[in-house]
Formats: sequence, structure tokens, C-alpha cells
Amino acid sequence: MKRRNFIKNTSLSTAGIISASLLASCEDKKTVTKQENAKTIKPISVCTWNFENANSKAWEVLANGGNALDAVEKGAMAEEADIKNTTVGIGATPDRDGNVTLDACIMDKDGNCGAVVYLQNIAHPVAVARKVMEETPHIILAGKGAEQFAYEQGFKKTNLLTEEAKNRWLEWKKTSKYETIINIENHDTIGMLTMDKKGDIAGACTTSGMAYKVGGRVGDSPIIGAGLYVDNEVGGATATGVGEEVIRTVGSFLIVELMRQGKSPQEACEEGVKRIMAKNKGREDFQIGFLALNKKGETGGYCVHPGFTYRKATSAGHTNEQVDSFYKKKNH
Repeated sequence: MKRRNFIKNTSLSTAGIISASLLASCEDKKTVTKQENAKTIKPISVCTWNFENANSKAWEVLANGGNALDAVEKGAMAEEADIKNTTVGIGATPDRDGNVTLDACIMDKDGNCGAVVYLQNIAHPVAVARKVMEETPHIILAGKGAEQFAYEQGFKKTNLLTEEAKNRWLEWKKTSKYETIINIENHDTIGMLTMDKKGDIAGACTTSGMAYKVGGRVGDSPIIGAGLYVDNEVGGATATGVGEEVIRTVGSFLIVELMRQGKSPQEACEEGVKRIMAKNKGREDFQIGFLALNKKGETGGYCVHPGFTYRKATSAGHTNEQVDSFYKKKNH
């Protein structure tokens, strides 16, 4: 074979091998991409504690093609309307002066957010928080200003103190002992995170705060970055428990940032609790629970004491997920 023909044939063979390799590489990338997409779970709804009504309502919105923001609002409102829930909305436990005061916030896929604190006489603070986000240039409205704004937006004045809640308060006044009971027996927030079919994430949080709290006390629940944070590029996180400790570490923002760095929702929640406990060495008298959701639809939760759970809804079904804890045995 002449040298020229040898070089020509060799070049053609080499080109063929390279082309085949490139094609194979492209096919492999397509396969990986398909596998990654297949792993993404959406839509999905999660909320702190086993609030079946709230998660079912949120899932109903998502399953019908609704967006994440509507889902978290409707889900949270379901609990605010439930007088059997003594920690949120109508029928909630009052402060030590007998006033039911409510806190809530909401955050959308674009980073827009709204909140109300120390709101009285309005049954759905989460819906008012959304109005603050959409109808004002502000993020937080408080007290009488928040209440007046709610009336201007069409919300009706409602007596939030039920007879049952009033009787519990009167019984408490006999001793006026203030203590933080570890789990939901005392109070508890509902924090909710959803991701819709488009992959957009939203969050909401609503609470009446600690039972028999000092009048005017505000916890982490309505504070963006503490009780709730959403970044649509990464995921979202929400918190429950003693809000003062969550505020000190800007807990929900911390967890989202940890996920941005590559941690799973579970790993991020564990780190969030450990950061708090590092500042409270030896303390066993309070509960914190974190819940997180990332863009793949992966979820995670972690708490200080056993007992915290979170509700999850996907097309595969609805479940109450058990959560691991910093302390492995109940110390209360």
C-alpha cells in the first residue's frame, strides 16, 4: 500500500472511531439527563407535623395543575379554619392576657414575600400575608396596622377566642406557670413547602405562637429567613418549635444555603439543628424541628427531641414521615 493511501485510510478509520465515541458520549449524556429528570418528584407538598387536612388541600391544588403559591396558601388556611387545632387561627390558645394573636408569612418562586405579626381578629393571617406581598411595597405589617389593612382588603372581623380556648386560659391562670412543652401538646406552627408541575417552589408558615406567651411576643414563624425561606434555584425550608432559637441562627435560610452547597435536605436539616445545639450545650428543655425540600423533590427533616414528623403528598400517596432527632430518647 502506498504511503498516501495508508495515511488516508488511517485518517478515515480514526475519524470513524472518534465520531463513534462522540455519538456514544452524547447518548450517555442523554441517558443520564433522562435518569436525572426521572428522579425529580413533582408535584409535591410537605408540611410540618401530621396535618392531613392542610396537606390534602395543598395536594388538591397541585394535582389539578395549580401553582405552588396557591397550594401553600390553601393548605395553611385549612388549618387556620380548624377550631380543633389549638395552635393556629380560630380556636388558638391565647397569650397570657387572653388575646389570640397570630403570625404568618408566605414566599413565592421569585423571592417575593409578605408577613403579618401580632394580628388579631382575623381568621386567615396567611391570606393577609399574601395580600401584603402582592398589594403593598412592604414585607411585614404588625398589630393594628395589619388588622386595618386586612379590613381594607375585605377580610371580616372574627372572634378567634373560642369557649374551649377561653376555659383553658382561665384554668392556666390559676397557676400562670409558663413552660415550653416539647411537642405539639403546647403549640405548633404549620410550615408548608410545595413544588408544582413546573418545578416552582413556594412556602408558607402560620401560627398563634407559644401558649400563654407574653403579649406582643413574635417568634420565628413570620420572619423570612428564620421560620421560612424559599430559593427557587435550590429549594425551601421551614421550622417549628421554639422560635427564639431558630431566629438566632436564621435557621431556614441556613438550611437552603447548605443545600446550595450540595447537601441533601436531610443533611442540611441535621446541620441546622446541630448549629442550634452547639449554642445550647446541655439544654434539653426545648424542641426545634426543621423541614426541607429541594428542586429534585427530595425531602428531609430533623429535630432536637423525638416526636416531630412531617406530612408528605406526591402522586405515589400521602404519608406521615418520621424524623430522626438529636436526642434519641424522650427527655421530658
